[in-house]
Amino acid sequence: MPIVRNRGISGPRHLSLTILASLLPIAALADEPVALQQQVITATQTAHSELSAPASVSVVTREELEKMPVYNLADAVKYLPGVHINPSSTYGRKEIRLRGLDSDYTLLLVNGRRINSRDVLSSEYANDFDLSSIPMAAIERIEVIRGPMSSLYGADAIGGVVNVILRQPTDGTRAGIAYSYESPTEGDGGDSHKTSAYLSGALLENKLLGNLIVEGTDQAAWRSEQTISPNADAAEHRQSASVYGSLSWLIDERQALDFDFTHREDDRVANWYPSLVFGVVKNNQEMERASVGLAHSGNWDGFNTRLRYYYEDIDLTDGSALMTRFNGGLRGEAEQKNHTIDGQISGFVADNLITLGAERRRTEFNHNQNLGAETNVDQSALYVQDEFSLGNLDVTLGGRWDHHEVFGSEFSPRAYGVYNLTDNWVVKGGVGKSFKAPAIYQSDETYSIAACQGRCRVRGNADLKAETAISYELGTLYQNERLEAGITLFQTEIDDMIASDRWNPPAGYMPRVMTYYNISKARVQGYELQGRYMVSDVIGLRANYTFSDAEDRATDMPLTNAPQHVGNIGVDWQALPKLAMNFDYQYTGSQWLSTPLSGTQETGAFHTLNFGSKYQATKELALNAGMNNLTNEKRDDVAQSIDHILMGRTLFVGFSYDI
Repeated sequence: MPIVRNRGISGPRHLSLTILASLLPIAALADEPVALQQQVITATQTAHSELSAPASVSVVTREELEKMPVYNLADAVKYLPGVHINPSSTYGRKEIRLRGLDSDYTLLLVNGRRINSRDVLSSEYANDFDLSSIPMAAIERIEVIRGPMSSLYGADAIGGVVNVILRQPTDGTRAGIAYSYESPTEGDGGDSHKTSAYLSGALLENKLLGNLIVEGTDQAAWRSEQTISPNADAAEHRQSASVYGSLSWLIDERQALDFDFTHREDDRVANWYPSLVFGVVKNNQEMERASVGLAHSGNWDGFNTRLRYYYEDIDLTDGSALMTRFNGGLRGEAEQKNHTIDGQISGFVADNLITLGAERRRTEFNHNQNLGAETNVDQSALYVQDEFSLGNLDVTLGGRWDHHEVFGSEFSPRAYGVYNLTDNWVVKGGVGKSFKAPAIYQSDETYSIAACQGRCRVRGNADLKAETAISYELGTLYQNERLEAGITLFQTEIDDMIASDRWNPPAGYMPRVMTYYNISKARVQGYELQGRYMVSDVIGLRANYTFSDAEDRATDMPLTNAPQHVGNIGVDWQALPKLAMNFDYQYTGSQWLSTPLSGTQETGAFHTLNFGSKYQATKELALNAGMNNLTNEKRDDVAQSIDHILMGRTLFVGFSYDI
């Protein structure tokens, strides 16, 4: 029998622990079927609902993105279960961590294609440039899979996958513009402007469809009395401009040829205070990113096919004073080119939905400051997936063979089951193996970067091993049109986790040259609670809570930047037919941070409260306003000692006009 079931709905999700405990018994009494309104494709590359998907999955819709000022993917997913947005630099950059694991274990996809510039920047600069690479105005929805997906997507998917689905061209003509303004109420500067416009329609009716989306942002540097030096920036100055376009040629009723391109210029400037020795230095980085994609899809009798090619070119000019000084005055110039070709066929064999795929990827990389010579890395993969049903049990079995020209071959199997107690209530769980090969900057001995506030260097280690992990999860989820409640237990055991050596001044450990090493055993385990409840036709509650315990099992020490407790509570209120309001509260628990002068220290919990509103003035015109960090929350002295500053109370306003 077909295993793609029309179960589950979209909309608000997440519920607090107390409410969830009272709702699960109610779930057993309800049995009202629900229609599939929110399709999820990332979990299997075939369509499922959030309820039936063989994974822990959350979806952010276009409508939800328009409620709040959202500048990159981190802003868009920060309220989802299992997600922690970590401030990974001293001047406001962010990274997405899933279930307590570092952002290196979060695979970023756009329409199922990976985006990656981490070798250009290394982990020390975070993946904020990748999070900002797609204009938010071009996004239709975001799918977040928590848990390993190496059986489909290969390396880097140990923690999970964030897949951005872009807006597709429409047959009818549509157009719109939008503008938003954000201003902190304390400190100096920080004002942000974002403007976007889109146009979509048919160039040839029912034959050739196209769209064009442009977006520009300008965020002034922000200074706060909380920084170590009054002349340092708590948030960097950002200017960016993006254009995204696509063409869809409907060859016939069975075939389509899709072409898309993006171009983005992203410039960052920040005054940073690394140490008393160097004083305030200027970090200046300019990234230019271009990509093109071409895909053919076919819907044939009994099976579907897809063949595509994707090219990405990332150029970074790095004038950061510390790195330039570290490299004898040489200004940084780096380029990374990613070529990917993949193909897939999916269809039913008897009652089994079989998916077969192959991928070939090449990374070309050069860096005049950090790398001895241009480096090319080739990777190839084959994968297979089988989806079938045994009565009320839907089973997904899969495996992927990856070959890395430096680190050899790895096989990543996965098994997952979804047992349908009713049309609205499932028990789901599975086990999967995943792996992650070292990045070029981690494994190439000629690649070195400045660290220890400019007083040491970290260089690659050719003896690194690839990381492998085995993950387990088990949970239950209930959904109907008014109620959602779920709980998931998870555990990930990682062998040979890659970490960077760090200074420990209290212990007298301050070498001039350090490297990367493998942690023999690491473990992350915990649970997620999520839910939502429509109190009435005008008021909805949503909440989630994640507990994750992440530790280095060789030393029994907690992993850094991994809070044990993260919780969210939200209220959506349709106050008037044309006026909608939302309140969001987020709690981030205590965590351990690496501080250059004091070693590893624990930093305390903090809270944020945000408010947003949307007024639909006319059918075409919508007005937005609200405030972030209403209580003007600040982080403690440990976080402030490394300039991890929480932006203060901030007002935002905006509008959108669509025709």
